[in-house]
Amino acid sequence: MDDLNIEDPTQLMRYLRRHARIDAAERPRFTTLKGGVSNRSVWVQFDHKPGWVMKQALAKLRVQVDWFSAPQRIQREAAGLSWANKLIPGHVPDLLFLDEAHHILAMSAVPQPHENWKTLLLGGKICTRFARDFGRLLARIHNAALDHSGIESAFAEVRFFEELRLEPYYGYAATQAPQARAFLENLIKDTSNRRFALVHGDYSPKNVLISQGKLVILDFEVIHFGDPAFDVGFSMTHFLSKAHFLPVHRRSFIDMAAEYWRAYITRLDPALVERLQPSAVDHTLACLLARVAGRSPLEYLDKAHRSRQKGIVLELIQREIGTLPELIDVFLEQLERHNEPN
Repeated sequence: MDDLNIEDPTQLMRYLRRHARIDAAERPRFTTLKGGVSNRSVWVQFDHKPGWVMKQALAKLRVQVDWFSAPQRIQREAAGLSWANKLIPGHVPDLLFLDEAHHILAMSAVPQPHENWKTLLLGGKICTRFARDFGRLLARIHNAALDHSGIESAFAEVRFFEELRLEPYYGYAATQAPQARAFLENLIKDTSNRRFALVHGDYSPKNVLISQGKLVILDFEVIHFGDPAFDVGFSMTHFLSKAHFLPVHRRSFIDMAAEYWRAYITRLDPALVERLQPSAVDHTLACLLARVAGRSPLEYLDKAHRSRQKGIVLELIQREIGTLPELIDVFLEQLERHNEPN
């Protein structure tokens, strides 16, 4: 079973029976879930009990350029799910089982109906309340180490964050935008040295389901103890990039970004706000660049959008921008000053 592929229904059924994960009489239904690049994902449905989502970590990610990461990161995701259920209960699926040998985990499926927040946003369905909730939940994750002494040691390993974020986003973007090389290389060093909070590492609308009016947070495979400003920049980039992509909703996305930041810092421990504020701007600029020039560009931005966003960021990193609200305002000004892509 070393070549097990859970997206093959025959193999998956055989695996579940062999490992006694289902009863002999059970006939679950399998649906492959699309969209992820680093895992195989399958929705497992049962007739008389709640469903599961199974994930199997890939060694080579599904992107156009070569991108590799050790599949043992599934163990980190399992640990992240377990801890997140303590930190933000009701907003995270339950971990059901972990199979380290096959790099598989199963978690509770979010009940239907639910919707992916990224899909809603790209459809112009904007709800500021969700942005505020998004900020409040992130603050609870970042505050966690203040109340839980075991978090720093549990998530000290940063290998997967380096493989899946720092190198493919900042490192690769530095090779594609030489004008930003020094900025990005310095930020990589600073990020490696700034370790004072639990960091989700993939905090974006893509990894949020809206279920019964509340947010459910997914994908913890790069969770680690590090620089929380990365989460701020990574997530803020999604609001600002969508403001770029959908000019008819631009002001709404800008307002959402501002509300997200206000809700976040209101709930964050004041000492953490002071520590992360200086680098939150840098991470936002770096992620805005990485999502058009890194290994994983935003798929909804076409070539013209990417070129435009890259130009704006290269201009902004030359300025001294002191706060995130200032950056939000300046980014909006730049979008409106430049001509729209053809």
